[in-house]
Amino acid sequence: MLALALLLFAGAAPAIDREAVTSARLKGLVADGEPGLAVLVRTNGRTVFTHGYGVRDLRTRAPIDARTRFRLASVTKQMTAAAIMLLVRDGRLRYEDTLTRALPGFPAYGSGVTIRHLLTHTSGLPDYEVLMESPEKEKGPTWTAERQIRDDEVLALLEKETHGLFAPGTSWAYSNSGYVVLGLVAARAADKPFGDVLRERIFAPLGMTRTLAYEKGRNEVPDRAYGHTKEPAGLRETDQSSTSATLGDGGVYSCLEDLAKWDEALRTNALLSKAEMAPALTPVRLTDGSPPLWPSGEQGGDNLFPGQPVAYGFGWFLDPWRGRPRTWHHGETMGFRSIVERFPADGVSIVVLANRGDIDLRSLALELAEGELGRFSDR
Repeated sequence: MLALALLLFAGAAPAIDREAVTSARLKGLVADGEPGLAVLVRTNGRTVFTHGYGVRDLRTRAPIDARTRFRLASVTKQMTAAAIMLLVRDGRLRYEDTLTRALPGFPAYGSGVTIRHLLTHTSGLPDYEVLMESPEKEKGPTWTAERQIRDDEVLALLEKETHGLFAPGTSWAYSNSGYVVLGLVAARAADKPFGDVLRERIFAPLGMTRTLAYEKGRNEVPDRAYGHTKEPAGLRETDQSSTSATLGDGGVYSCLEDLAKWDEALRTNALLSKAEMAPALTPVRLTDGSPPLWPSGEQGGDNLFPGQPVAYGFGWFLDPWRGRPRTWHHGETMGFRSIVERFPADGVSIVVLANRGDIDLRSLALELAEGELGRFSDR
């Protein structure tokens, strides 16, 4: 497996070999006619490889390509964070604004939660997916794939609570609630829907014309990949869940073509200057100055490495890989997986998007990164 990755990106290998070896590597992952994935590799501002494997859905069998739009899931968070940062630059928000100031009417336990806490997963806000369980126990199924929970309903659930999971800034826990709330904060500060904030402040300026925050009934997603789950009988379309309509934590759809533009904007500081980006790329510390840890307990879901140190900025994980500075984020939701791995000091970026939930994209992306980084070390 590693040998294939190294061969894929060997300095002397022509482009046709790169494609041939990648196809060989992925043959065991995506069979002909199956939902699959899209792969992007960039070095020093240049796209050196982009390819789709498999089909967008099992109905049309349309092939995946660089313009196929996938649900990004939690890769959305880096864009939500950028929107907040742009509003901070505008003077409409401050990182130390409290939740009760940013969203008047939020209960008293939000008075100690700041926008910075929300960005860094140190807010202690309850998990809205857990909060969804209580009304459903009392009244039966409330939210389904057809009747999905919306951002305002997430806020309503949070406003019924009287305290968080921990005092803000004293611990770390990955929080989809925090990023849904950040979308609402951005919308209120900009006085327009959050999807419009993303489009006007990020997507349109960067020419990301095929990227949007999907809101059923308000917009559509052409050239869309549909999510799938692998079951004993085969792959089944499982595109939406009861939580698929929330925006700030995972509602953006995009494609390789546009994510290359996003990567270039990050590389060149096209949206935010180096100084303005610095807080996003600085690992958070807890109130007592200590580095945070992943929550203890079982591994799984949003708890990737229980009890281990975690480095997180604004919408980015920041732990290095084999001594190399790295910014990365993954996304997982019903039927989709996504990952962005960036090695800024080396000028290497890897993006992999999948419309199926059974492929380990984190391992795959790092294999591809290892091969590409090896090209530089061999020179």
